[in-house]
Amino acid sequence: MVRLCALALVLMTADGACAQSWPSRPIRAIVPYTAGGAIDIVSRTVAQQLSLQLGYPIVIESRPGAGGVIGTAAVAKADPDGHTILLTASSHTISPWAYSNLPYDTVGDLAGITPLANLPNVLVVAPSANIRSAQALVAAARAKPGGLNYASGGSGSATHLNAERFRLSAGFEGVHVPFKGGRRHWPK
Repeated sequence: MVRLCALALVLMTADGACAQSWPSRPIRAIVPYTAGGAIDIVSRTVAQQLSLQLGYPIVIESRPGAGGVIGTAAVAKADPDGHTILLTASSHTISPWAYSNLPYDTVGDLAGITPLANLPNVLVVAPSANIRSAQALVAAARAKPGGLNYASGGSGSATHLNAERFRLSAGFEGVHVPFKGGRRHWPK
């Protein structure tokens, strides 16, 4: 399951926090994944409602790339005044192990605020494969080592990690095909 988490830099000084109310201007919400994917949709839905409650606009900015690292780095480098927030996925938590040189400190530069949604992962196959269960999928994959391709929303994404966990626990070889995000590109 993917857990969408909101992260924000809320490292205001005590003097700054007492001197002004928050927010004092529009809030910039960075989504480090492709527009149109599940995380983007949840982020826009939550931002719209939160904007109404706060009385300030929340502007969603998609900054995809490098498994969320590009957008996350932009938030980590922003002024720590709470007006730039990050809306990201649970894969954020494994970034320090997936990438050797992050341009930010996952724990020191960002503070978790709240989970926003749980987004399930679903295992599907083409109907033409005539596979009707996980057991049948595993049997077919074992019968043809390396012959199974599996897709994800990108390397290091929750869909990638869940598929790898499934593949390793089931004991079969497969080829990971990472897409540039979770958005489905429907045929025309």
